[in-house]
Amino acid sequence: MSDLILYQFSRDRVEAGNANDFLSRFGNSQLPKGKKLEAMMNSVALMIDGYNHDPREIYAIPEIRVFYKQLWEVWPYWLFFCNLDTENLIMMVMCCLDSLDALKVQGQPQVQVQINPLEVVQFISGGFVPMNEMCERAGMSERQIFDRTKAVFEYFNLPFDASPLR
Repeated sequence: MSDLILYQFSRDRVEAGNANDFLSRFGNSQLPKGKKLEAMMNSVALMIDGYNHDPREIYAIPEIRVFYKQLWEVWPYWLFFCNLDTENLIMMVMCCLDSLDALKVQGQPQVQVQINPLEVVQFISGGFVPMNEMCERAGMSERQIFDRTKAVFEYFNLPFDASPLR
């Protein structure tokens, strides 16, 4: 695994819907091929700065929700690049979901957020074709692609019952 690449979007860029700098570095035409691309799998964490004093979680801030939805439209490679060892990807996906249910549990200081697993599956299913494109561009084997797919399902706590490829 390579080092974690942290990319931070400023509040100004989020509110302007401006991902141009990010795309100039990580857009499809900028990405390498082969082993260099393979080394980038699971290595990116996208962050947003400028909302540190906002008490809301990022998925509850409308500007961030709009920004991540727009980013998904122009850069749908999240499932390949995003690091699965952090909460980063789930937060990004939560920003893109249409429905979130917040529950206040008596005696608990934090609000619990429930997401519809079917909506998560529907959303991430749109990311598997772009993920597979990146995997193929990186020259990865069918088994490596299977392993990444399985890891994504496990990350989202979704059942994965496919048999490994031989």
